[in-house]
Amino acid sequence: MGIEIEKKFLLPAFPQAVLDQENVTLVSKRTIYQTYLAYSKDEEIRVRQLIDVDGSCHYTHTFKSGHGMVREEIEYSISEDMYQQLLSRSKLIPLEKVRTTVDHYGILYEIDEYKQIDLVVVEVEFPDLDAAQMFKVPDWFGKELGQEEEFRNKTLWIQLQTSM
Repeated sequence: MGIEIEKKFLLPAFPQAVLDQENVTLVSKRTIYQTYLAYSKDEEIRVRQLIDVDGSCHYTHTFKSGHGMVREEIEYSISEDMYQQLLSRSKLIPLEKVRTTVDHYGILYEIDEYKQIDLVVVEVEFPDLDAAQMFKVPDWFGKELGQEEEFRNKTLWIQLQTSM
């Protein structure tokens, strides 16, 4: 099982001025449609449709376990047919976000703009705990969203299902 080590921060708005700086390089931009197939307090199974700006599309199936900065994660690609089969009879509404990935001095930042709610966050994944603990938070990052349940994608998705 893989391990994901990640920190997530609130942003007041999409940081275009920061991205326009010379030391920030655009890596990718894609739209993500994320749907949860099953979840409990400590586990989740989700599927994603990811559409790159060039129109190319791929699909993933992910299992995550745990809370906080360090979580277990298994993610792999699935076919469009499998993705459609998993969702075809559901009336589930995917959580939609645009993810802009940038490189800042060798560190990747994933900026997520949620489309159904007014929320922008940035996530940083780390190779190990030492790197996470040594990370110097840029001044344009907002509040760290460590254990706040209301900002977890699963929570946002559940609220979306009950509000539509």
